[in-house]
Amino acid sequence: MNIKKSLTGALLGLTFSGAACAQAPENNVDYDEVGRVMAKMLMNRHYEKLKDDVLGPRIFDLLMKELDPGKVYFTQKDVNAMKEKYGTDLHKRLLIKRSNEAAHDVHDLYIKRVKEKIAYAQKFLKESEFTFDSDRTVERSRKKLGWAADEEAQRVLWEKLVEEAVLSETLRRDNIARLAAEQGKENPLKDAKPVKEVIGLKYKRMLQYDLDENDESIADYVLSAAAKAYGPHTDYLTASEYGPFKAGMDNEFVGIGALLQGEDDGATKITGIVVNGPANKGGDLALNDRIVGVDHLNNGKMVDIMFMRIDKVVELIRGPVGSSVGLKIESKDGETKVIVIKRGSVEMKEDFAAGEIIESKNADGTVRRIGYLKLPAFYINFQTGGNKCSEHVKSILLRMKKENIDGLVFDLRGNGGGSLDEVRKMTGFFTGRGPVVQERDFQGRITLQTAYDKPIYTGPMVCLIDSTSASASEILAGALQDYNRAVIVGTSSTYGKGTVQQIMDISRMLPFNAKGRERAGYLKPTIRKFYRVAGSSTQNKGVESDIVLPNMLDAIEIGEKYMEYPLPYDVIKKAPGFDPKDRSKLYINALKGKSLARVKSAKDFIYLAEDVNRMKERIEKNEVSLNRVKRLKDITDADTRLKERNKDRVVRFKSIEETDKKRYTFYSLKRRDLKKEKLPVFDPSKEDESYMLKAENKEEDLDITPEWPSRMDPVKREGMAILNDLIALTIEAKMVKAGNTQ
Repeated sequence: MNIKKSLTGALLGLTFSGAACAQAPENNVDYDEVGRVMAKMLMNRHYEKLKDDVLGPRIFDLLMKELDPGKVYFTQKDVNAMKEKYGTDLHKRLLIKRSNEAAHDVHDLYIKRVKEKIAYAQKFLKESEFTFDSDRTVERSRKKLGWAADEEAQRVLWEKLVEEAVLSETLRRDNIARLAAEQGKENPLKDAKPVKEVIGLKYKRMLQYDLDENDESIADYVLSAAAKAYGPHTDYLTASEYGPFKAGMDNEFVGIGALLQGEDDGATKITGIVVNGPANKGGDLALNDRIVGVDHLNNGKMVDIMFMRIDKVVELIRGPVGSSVGLKIESKDGETKVIVIKRGSVEMKEDFAAGEIIESKNADGTVRRIGYLKLPAFYINFQTGGNKCSEHVKSILLRMKKENIDGLVFDLRGNGGGSLDEVRKMTGFFTGRGPVVQERDFQGRITLQTAYDKPIYTGPMVCLIDSTSASASEILAGALQDYNRAVIVGTSSTYGKGTVQQIMDISRMLPFNAKGRERAGYLKPTIRKFYRVAGSSTQNKGVESDIVLPNMLDAIEIGEKYMEYPLPYDVIKKAPGFDPKDRSKLYINALKGKSLARVKSAKDFIYLAEDVNRMKERIEKNEVSLNRVKRLKDITDADTRLKERNKDRVVRFKSIEETDKKRYTFYSLKRRDLKKEKLPVFDPSKEDESYMLKAENKEEDLDITPEWPSRMDPVKREGMAILNDLIALTIEAKMVKAGNTQ
């Protein structure tokens, strides 16, 4: 799961962050044996069977990209030399226990090139006087480009990258100073280190990041490449990576409850503290404190973490519940001290399901009660069986039903998926008993996942999606669409991940006395594809919206079809017992017409459509000017555009907010509210509850773009409008039917 940061991203201020939630023991794993076992597991367990002439080249190609995704360290000569040695037989090397030799050989060349290029960049940075008056450009993304042909071509590339880094940082500082002056605020960067020094520190951190790798992370490159050769979601997880992966699924971490960010000077800064987490309860750790040492066992053996990779810092801080960790801290007043924090469980409550009821007084005098349900992920604690999102959603829906809602907006935007069983249960809350999703294994056997309970909510419904809604989200959205149970609204389609993975502990397949067996890692192979009850796969294609709204995500390449070696889209027979409702009762064409009329005249959607076109043009052009005058023009144009929009927004949002206060009453449906006799009324424009204390960011504070009125973004607001139309059309149809019956 190695993910290298591209050079450009790192130079433009990319921060490394992690949720500090056990220090790894000395690693003595036989990764050749791990590779052999993993290769056999893939051959036997994976959905797709790959031939040797396909598998070998894929692994090599992915290995090169895993190491150098920005294509800035290797030359084409390097790639050709490595290809001659390993280009077709890495899969065979896995089986004969010689993969680790190749991993170290390729990695040694990579480290050699990193040292050379960073040294050249630092020398060029130090010796150059940049005028930024040429017509040179540099690519925004090198993803679709090849490696530089030779060292001379690479030298030119690096000079451009260094120049771009200095120009970007210079323009950023100038822009922040200007904004601060315009707003009568102190320049947050007035005491910042010189531009060249900051860029030089970034290079130092980048170099240390690569030099800080060990046997585990080096083996990870080849093993991950071998796994991903079978598809983008098949992966190898090291023992270090498995903990954070599992914690994300559980929606619960074990640690101190702090958000960490690597600083350019090598320290690790505290940028967030979880409310009521161990660090918050201890009271000694403060926002903006800088960690410079970690005593993992709290036994007086402090480890210097300056310029250490953030994932390794996190691993040092993590540990068993109830154990303690010592942190050497530099506070913002310059004091250095050691504090001790007892580790504990940390729930990521911001990622739990949450709801609200929005009571709306419409222009025609009707009063509607709209339920709004947001689900960030299909989470469950697999170890304890707790934190089930299906139970949380069920509780919210039952309270909504008790409150007699007229319609429901179910928001799955940004939901990347999770537990298959949780989505099976949850789908039944809306469709009732019947098939939910079909699964096919590599032998072509089809199994059916079914919901068994009566539905909880049967009224009008809109489901919001975007192109980051994936996997389990697509099962739910697809079932709601196939059953004609909800109107799907959002980006053109969801992500398009129509595959099922299973976590397999590699140690269980190793001999009991195998070297380092307990840290062998985990394989996450694709074992099945899932299909909608109507028969079509969501693979690559995703779930297409019934009503498409402008969205910046439609301007960029997000989705399965843009990944390396995705499985194909296909169709099977519809599920037995699948009995959809009458689609005509969703009134899709009528809803589309009404929505299109609103969107065409809505300023925020007009702005979005303009930004989407602008972004598409920028991506297509794929170049950044190194001319200061041209870049300043781009900045000035963007600033003028933003000021004009904000001038409009301030007036318009104020008017909308005032109308909202007359029209809407908001009732909170967080988990703590569900058993209250009366739901609490709240003002979303003043609602600023967070489960994490965040460090003040004076640079972000210079962005004075106003918040969405009533904290409802345009998609949520339009989703509610579509739902209101659906409710009205449903009521009207019932009245007509009743009249005809009489």
